[in-house]
Amino acid sequence: MVLVSKAVLVAAVLAAGLIAGLFYAYTVSVMPGLAQADDHTFVTAMRRINDVIVNGWFMLSFLGAPLLAIAAVVLHFTSSGQGALPWLVAGAALLVATVLVTGAINVPMNNALAVDTADFAALRARFEEPWVRWNLARTVLSAAGFGCLVGGLVARGA
Repeated sequence: MVLVSKAVLVAAVLAAGLIAGLFYAYTVSVMPGLAQADDHTFVTAMRRINDVIVNGWFMLSFLGAPLLAIAAVVLHFTSSGQGALPWLVAGAALLVATVLVTGAINVPMNNALAVDTADFAALRARFEEPWVRWNLARTVLSAAGFGCLVGGLVARGA
């Protein structure tokens, strides 16, 4: 069971790193790049990105990270390395928070952008600043979750 517990934790770390990296890439490159585009290009690009991002690979890391982190917490009780538990619980909580922010805030904004028929300048004015702010929150939450899981890995001696 110790081997399974370590494997699940490693998978959680990998998935969390992927999702934290995705949100980080949006924070430092995608959104600053789109900020320099005209309104039509900005809205059209965000609509296309939102259309294609919900795919199996994204969902595997996005939902897999918190689920694997929760599994790592549960499996932790059947293995050694008790010092890792606070790290694992914190990592799981932060990754769940990432999913909650996304589902409660970013996804509804994406959905509104997809169906709203206002002019592009008005759409952008309502969307860009709050979306960027909440994406930064997801970046911080997911990166902190990743860091905590790495801390758990180190505390376990894995």
